[in-house]
Amino acid sequence: MSTRAPEPVCVVSFSSTHDAVRAELACTQAGVPGRIIPTPVQIHADCGLAWKMLPAARAAFEAAVAGAVEPAGYHDLML
Repeated sequence: MSTRAPEPVCVVSFSSTHDAVRAELACTQAGVPGRIIPTPVQIHADCGLAWKMLPAARAAFEAAVAGAVEPAGYHDLML
């Protein structure tokens, strides 16, 4: 069994699954690196899905979802 060291990531939480899916579509179309993940237990959110990305991609994420999705929160974690 291999273990990998946790890395700093930015996790975006959402109020609904609909918002999470719209954000994923917007990011895919805009080429923003990241992916949908189950919301980590450290985050208390109404939706069970979150967007995980490297912290450097946050500005691109914000630009991609502007006007389409209002994230519930941005969380800097070690995952």
